[in-house]
Parts: sequence; structure tokens; C-alpha cells
Amino acid sequence: MRNRTRLGTPLALAVPALLAIAFLLVPLLGVLARTEWGELGAHLGSEGVTESVKLSLLVSFGALALSLVLGVPLAWLLARVSFPGKAVVRSLVLLPMVLPPTVGGVALLLGFGRRGLLGPWLEDTFGIVLPFHTSGAVVAATFVAMPFLVISLEGTLAGLRPAYEETAASLGAGPLRVFWTVTLPLVAPGLAAGAALTWARALGEFGATITFAGNLPGTTQTLPLQVYLLLQDQPEAATSVSLLLLVIAMAVLVGLRGRWTGSGRTRDRVAPASGAAEPVPPAEAAGAAASAAPVAPVAPAAPVARAAPTATPAPTAPTAPTAPTAPAKVPAKAPADAPGADIASSFTAPAPVPAPTSGDKWPLHARVTGATELALEVAPGTTVAVVGPNGAGKTTLLRALLGLTPRARAEVLLGDEEVGSLPPHRRGVAWVPQDGALFPHLSALANTAYGLRAQGVGRTEARRQAGEWLARLGVGHLAHRRPGQLSGGQAGRVALARALAVRPRLLLLDEPLAALDQTTRAQVRHTLRGHLSGFGGVCLLVTHDPVEAVSLADRVLVLEDGRTLQDAPPAEVTRHPRSPWVARMLGRNALAGTATGTGTRTRTRTGAEAGAGAGTTGNGVLVLDDGGSLVVADPVAEGTAVLAVIAPEAVAVHRERPHGSPRNVWPGTIREIAAVGSRLRVLVTSRDGKGPDLVAEITTEAAAELGLADGAEVFTSVKATEITLVER
Repeated sequence: MRNRTRLGTPLALAVPALLAIAFLLVPLLGVLARTEWGELGAHLGSEGVTESVKLSLLVSFGALALSLVLGVPLAWLLARVSFPGKAVVRSLVLLPMVLPPTVGGVALLLGFGRRGLLGPWLEDTFGIVLPFHTSGAVVAATFVAMPFLVISLEGTLAGLRPAYEETAASLGAGPLRVFWTVTLPLVAPGLAAGAALTWARALGEFGATITFAGNLPGTTQTLPLQVYLLLQDQPEAATSVSLLLLVIAMAVLVGLRGRWTGSGRTRDRVAPASGAAEPVPPAEAAGAAASAAPVAPVAPAAPVARAAPTATPAPTAPTAPTAPTAPAKVPAKAPADAPGADIASSFTAPAPVPAPTSGDKWPLHARVTGATELALEVAPGTTVAVVGPNGAGKTTLLRALLGLTPRARAEVLLGDEEVGSLPPHRRGVAWVPQDGALFPHLSALANTAYGLRAQGVGRTEARRQAGEWLARLGVGHLAHRRPGQLSGGQAGRVALARALAVRPRLLLLDEPLAALDQTTRAQVRHTLRGHLSGFGGVCLLVTHDPVEAVSLADRVLVLEDGRTLQDAPPAEVTRHPRSPWVARMLGRNALAGTATGTGTRTRTRTGAEAGAGAGTTGNGVLVLDDGGSLVVADPVAEGTAVLAVIAPEAVAVHRERPHGSPRNVWPGTIREIAAVGSRLRVLVTSRDGKGPDLVAEITTEAAAELGLADGAEVFTSVKATEITLVER
């Protein structure tokens, strides 16, 4: 239950509000009170009224049809296109809503009348005379009512996420196809609300009609004009007809339930949270377990005791961290598909089947300028992981390659074809955005078949191929569900299947596995790796997951501020990360600093220190950007900007200041302790602001022995020989 705190209503506001309700209600009650209910049937069944009803329906539906033909494109233009004078055009749309209807009729007469601006041309060329004709009544009603459709639909279009249309374009759908198959179905509620208001307003139009089209029985005399005439001779009949119009208007408004103001209740089904675990078939779970092992990077070798009690630890030989190595991509073996199998029940195993390839190779040559400045030369069959902090330009790079952003422009050469000047739907570039952007009005099967249908594949064949791709990714049994019925992980796999089904030349994946739980992620990663092993194009994969970067990518592209910071194989990036963000992503401490020369020790060494080599000279000293200094084992040229990378296992934690071999000792405070497998990761922040914040990894036994807890005062130490330096 949701608790709501209601403030008291001030009397000074309540009284005027009640008066306003009464002011609006009294005229309606007057109509109800003065209606002769016994004569209602006779009044509404009279010949003049029935004829006016038929004419009103003809005029109102004609105005609605004309408003749809003209107003829908106008609403789209106002919502999606920036052009000079846009504010003036929107003012023109709103003008009939604030203009007195009779003034609107005069304006129509001067524009389309027989002596107006276009009237003589219409009459001479087409023989069309609008004044005093039923078509003139339709034009008058359209002029007054169309703004309701345009304004309602423009607001709906403006609120529609452009990712749906952009994804459809990346699947090969042209602008008009995207409009008819994606945009219009998604804005259908707003379109229906605007159409209902437009029809109701056209049905009740009076002033512009009588001024421009006249009041001719059977030709232009609609219900409102009939009411006007009945008031002079039969006021009781006028009241009955007014009641009819009132009931129609109220029925429209009640049916809409405030949707034209955006306050109506929606019936959209909410998908489960994207991070929620989803049920995995037993066979899939087994495949995931088998595939998880080869893709995990090898952890650095842990030193022997990394947490010490108060006693001085014995000096030990330092152990250099072992860099993770990227496993080779192993294509999965594809079982034969059972012909004629029902799509809804076709999934029986993960079936990581690579797509059939035609032998075509599509190398990528791209130069991106603007907010992101870089050049890419990628051989066919290569997967490039794009990493970097938020705002580094990763998504901008993908959108530039798609031609979907004004912030950056890309010259793109795929194979021998220059596609950078082509519209998005003709580039052969498929895109999976972060949230998948599945079309909510289509089933999983129809979503997956969408790109194939846009490329001209027949409906039956497209659905067959789509079903195979859904089965490959383990969601074949969900083919007939809509996105609102899928979990976040299931929706992500459907989006991935949709992109792979069109066999693009360039595949852009923007964190495609982020919504999956760990078990499902391993299975999908295995399937994706099998497909990419036979892919003749290039894949760019934006990720924040080091396992994905190591297991799926042949190269890692590190971006920072829209520029290339590092472009190397995963093993090289793992050993020598040039970005603090990448180092932290890989689970290491990264300290940026500048070399100041050779470090010396001025105090007299003790015997223990001499044995540990603590007082020798020749070590390098870094002044850290965040404050403090760091002694490293290798001398560094003065003024060199470097990044000191320290594995969490190389950080020792002490309750008292240690003595002996550690060259770098800082006081700190424990701020967080988290379990990572069978070990604990401890975040220690600087106590005096003169040292770095470090993450240490220790055993649970060491933590218990030291009595570590959140807020405890400790010392951290790092040996100079266990620091890896990378020039920035």
C-alpha cells in the first residue's frame, strides 16, 4: 500500500474551485432540466433533424479523414524535424483554436472563396467551388478541428523514444517503412485520442461553417446549424438536439479518460526488472557451466601472506602479477535443425550455431570527426571491444558509424564500398542498443523477423529464420511473447537475435549482455563467440565487463574524452593498461603520477632494513596526482607521466605501521569490506589526504586475525617491486 500525505485544502482555494465547478455544471443541468423527455424521440426523429444528423456525420468524418491525411505528417514534422520558422508553423497550427470561428470562416472565404486567393484557380482548373457546398463544410470543420489532432499527436511523437525508429533503420527499414510499421503503431493511443477530439470538434462546428459554407438544408445544414434554426421556432426541439450533441461530446471525453492531457491510465505491462534472474532450461544451464570456464581471465598469482598481524612480516621475494590471457575463439558445433519443428517449442538445447557465411569479407576503414576523433582500421572477422568511462564517446562512436548523430561524422568504408554517405538503412550496419529497443507491439518472433522482412525476405522464410535465431540464443520457446512479457535478460537475447539475423557487414553491440544474469550471460557469450568466429564482417562491442572484453574481443579500444587512448590485444591492455578506468575495470588499483627522479633514504638503516634492501638508492619516485608520493623499483626519467598499476593482492593491510621491506606505507581507514569468492576485498581510504585510496584483497582468516571492520584504522603497504608502470 502506498501511503500518501494529504495537506489541508485552504478555504480560499476550495471555495473558488467549487464555484468554478458549479459555473460549468449549471448550464448542463439547465439543458437536462428543460428537456421534454416525453417528446425527445419525436424531436430527434423529425425529418430535418435526421437529415442534419446524416450530414453532420458525413462532414465530421470527412473532416477527420482530411485531418489525418494532412495533420499526421504535420505533427511528425513538428515533432522530429528542426527547421527555420518552426515556432511560426506551430503558431499557425494553434491559431484556429484561439481564433473566433466566424473570423475563421471569413478567412476561409477570402482564401478559398470564388473571389479569394485560390478560389478562382480551383474553379477554373478543377471545377471545385467550396462555398455553399458540402465540401466547403468539410473544409471549415477541418480548419477548426485539425489542430486537436496535430497537437495531441505531436506530444505523443515527442515522447516516443527514438531508439525504436533508429534500431528499425539499422535493420534495413527505410524511413517510410519505419513510419508505418514502428512509429504509427507505437503512437496509436495518442493518435486515437487526437482523432476522437478532432471528430467531436468537427461534429460541433458552427461559426466557420455558417460563414464559409452557408446554411443550406441537406447541403451544409449540420446539427449545430439546425439547433440555431430550431431556437427561433421550436426551442424545445433545439434543447433535445443540444442534449444529443452534449451526450456525444461527453461520451468522447469519458472514453478518452484524459489521455489528451497525458493523465490517462496506461495499460502497458511492465517487464520484470532487467537485473532479475530468469529461468534457464536445464540443458542451457549445463551449457553455461561448460562455457563459463574458458572465458574467465586468469587471476594474478596471489602473494603468500598479504595481511599481517602486528609483528613485522618476514621479507619475501616479490611475485610479479600474471596478466590474464585471452582464450582463443572456439566455434561451436551446430546440430542440425529439425525441419518443420514448431517454433514455440523448438528450444531443447543452447545450440550455439554460427550463422551460415557466404565467404564475403568486409574490412572496416573508418574516420570519425567531431565530438569523437579517431581512425579505425579493422580486418574482417575481428571483434573490437570498446571500453572507457562514462562520457568517453563509446556510444557516440557507434551512432556516428550508423549515421544517427549530428555530434560526430564518420567516413565509413566496408569492404570496397563507401557507406558513410548513405542513409542508415542502406549501410549494412546492425545495432543493438543498451536496452535492446524491442518493438513493444510485435512478438519476439516478429521482432526478430523485422529486419529480414525489411530486406525483402518473404514472410514465411523470414519467420523460419527468425525462429532459428531465437532457438540459438535460448529463447525459441518465447517466440510468441511480446516484450512486455519478457524479463530483461530474455529481451536482451531477442534483441541480439534480431541483429544477428540480418547478417550485417558491421555489427554494433552496446552492452548487449548487461541485463543478463551470470549463468545466462556465460551461455549467450558462448553462443555469440561461436557466431563471431565465422563472421565475415567487423563487430564493435561496447562493454564494461572485462570478461566480455577478454573472451570475445581480438582488440580492445580504450577511449577517453572521445580520443583513442589505447588500441591493443586484450592481453596487452590487461598487462599494461594506460587508463586508470581500465585498470580499475580489470580489478586493479591505478595511481596516476609524474616521476621526480631517484628516491633516497636519509635515515640510518637497521639490520632488518639492510637485509630487506630498504635503504638502497636508485628507486624511482612518483608524485601522485591525487596527493602523496610513491616509490617504485625502476628509475623513471624525471617529468615522465606514468600510471602505477597495483594488483589488490599486492596491497598488504596492517593494524600497526609495518617495518621492513615495504617502501610505501600509508595510514588509512576501512570504508568497505566485500566478499569476492573465498577472499575479501577491502577498500581503504586515506586518513590524512597524503596517500592514495587502495583496494586490498586478503583472506578471511587474515581479516579475522586482524579484527578488520568498517571504520577501523589500519595501514596499507605496497612493495616497490610489485608496482607496474605504464607511460601515459
